[in-house]
Amino acid sequence: MLKGFYTAASGMLTQQRRTEMLTNNMANANTPGYKADQSSLRSFPEMLLNRMVSETIPNGNGKNMPSFAQVGSLNTGVYIQETNPLFKQGDIKQTDLKTDLALVHSEMPIDEQTGVAGALFFTVQNGNGDVRYTRNGNFTLDGEGYLTTSGGYYVLDENNERIQLDNDQFTVSDNGVILQDAAQVAQIGIAYSNDPAGQLVKEGDGLFSADAELTNAYDEDDVFFTIKQGYIESSNVDAAQTMTEMLSVYRSFEANQKVLQAYDQSLNKTVNEVGKIG
Repeated sequence: MLKGFYTAASGMLTQQRRTEMLTNNMANANTPGYKADQSSLRSFPEMLLNRMVSETIPNGNGKNMPSFAQVGSLNTGVYIQETNPLFKQGDIKQTDLKTDLALVHSEMPIDEQTGVAGALFFTVQNGNGDVRYTRNGNFTLDGEGYLTTSGGYYVLDENNERIQLDNDQFTVSDNGVILQDAAQVAQIGIAYSNDPAGQLVKEGDGLFSADAELTNAYDEDDVFFTIKQGYIESSNVDAAQTMTEMLSVYRSFEANQKVLQAYDQSLNKTVNEVGKIG
């Protein structure tokens, strides 16, 4: 009985964590460049159940010997194995702000083993020099003229140098070249990952970190993309699908809750009523 008790409890915990993940996705449905999280569920390893039986030895004494008979397998619970962002490109929205930039995939290589396409990212840097990656192109100029993210991270060029401009009157070509007063100032640094789910870790605020520095997208011959100025990439959260998944999660949570209550009532009768002397 206790096995079923723990199985139902693990189901409730798993659905609770899925609810938290989906709620976070909904909260960031309007966050530029946000990548929705996806979870994969897995059951605990199966246990093989046996029952003890007694077999009669075919001899004159008719002696009985204990043995085991196979009952079957049992899964004792479920858990979230991993949570990975969905790196599918979001819709491109026009803003007409010169500091807004959007990365638009034209052609991305697909990994033959996983079947997942690669992904591109803006390269940014915090005040300590730590490099991070983002899809949020909602940039601005700080007081010193550096191109930064809304969170204060410096946008880097193709040589991993900070980009400093005189003012916000600049243009960005399709290949990321920044022009100001008809002179080339820098080229936006774009990083490429052929396995974003395996190489990148989500940190929050639209930022990703990597154990090793990602390759320069401009050096990849089979990667094609454009940078659009005055546009921004929207979140790739599908609000309708997320709401449907949340309803399904709620129903699963309630089903496990009812099973847990049934086990609790059975245990109550076992402890307080079975074997009671009248």
